Amino acid sequence: MGSITDVPGIRVGHVQETGDGWLTGVTVVLPPPGTVGSVDVQGGGPATHETDALDPTTLVRQVDAVVLAGGSAFGLASAAGAQRWCEENGRGFSVPGGVVPIIPAAAIFDLGRGGDFSKRPTPDMGYAATAAAAAEKDGHAVGRGNVGAGTGALIGRGQFKGGVGTASVTLDNGVVVGALAIVNALGLPLGTTAQLAEPGSVRLSEERASAPRASAGGSEASHGEPLNTTLVVVATNAVLDVAECKRTASASHAGIARALNPSHTLADGDTVFCLATGTVALDRSDEAARQLGLITLQSAAADVVRLAILDGVASAGPVSTPAGDYGAYGGQMR
Repeated sequence: MGSITDVPGIRVGHVQETGDGWLTGVTVVLPPPGTVGSVDVQGGGPATHETDALDPTTLVRQVDAVVLAGGSAFGLASAAGAQRWCEENGRGFSVPGGVVPIIPAAAIFDLGRGGDFSKRPTPDMGYAATAAAAAEKDGHAVGRGNVGAGTGALIGRGQFKGGVGTASVTLDNGVVVGALAIVNALGLPLGTTAQLAEPGSVRLSEERASAPRASAGGSEASHGEPLNTTLVVVATNAVLDVAECKRTASASHAGIARALNPSHTLADGDTVFCLATGTVALDRSDEAARQLGLITLQSAAADVVRLAILDGVASAGPVSTPAGDYGAYGGQMR
């Protein structure tokens, strides 16, 4: 299945806190300097930072790191730690007197799932996750399941554990496309036993599914409101401009829809970032060749996003906290 770090130069760092009220973490994707990036947000409830800067019509062309975090909007504070690490290491947009690191970020809702609503990612956790990514060797193995931003992730209206997953594919032209997903979804994986069950399952019922036990001030299960997000980083070694990264991020959302049902709901903050390290040129000898190359790459991106999401669910282990008991879903997947 591979991983996002099969794209040369892409590194991933995880930091998490569990116990004593904690169940959350931060994941940082650290690309090589000069990486071009963009983003596409299609969920109805996103928690994001610096995504406007990645629009193709803006000044910025390069991304220094992508931060994925728990803690909902509070967790976006972890991006400040990643920014501090990048500044200390001279990575960022050059301005008179120094650099301004471009650190887009997105967060999932996991508040209270460890038992304490106030335990959420901090700038120091963002710094540590960035440093952990930088310390890894090229092509390193990526932690999966209950790590980093996937530590407090749930799926199926809070019934089962979600987590971090990753996958990659290498095309015939030498282009590598990888994806990393943080799966914290309202829905469940498509085509699995639970979703194909009789009416009343998570997929088919209009009523709220039965929720795990929860403390009065704990997770969203305590008041029955589903608060969810699937976050994805797609990376490739292809040469893409910002507009092509934007289009690739948009196409990659198809992978979320193929993996999870429902997806892109008002209660999901589904967000896909696309990073292009620019070491392998696509065939642009004529317009037909250019279009074929981009279509092939974007189709592959949607496929690896689907695989990364399924990997995240399959890799996630059960968790028990004062806020609830969350079982592993992997055994129910075909």
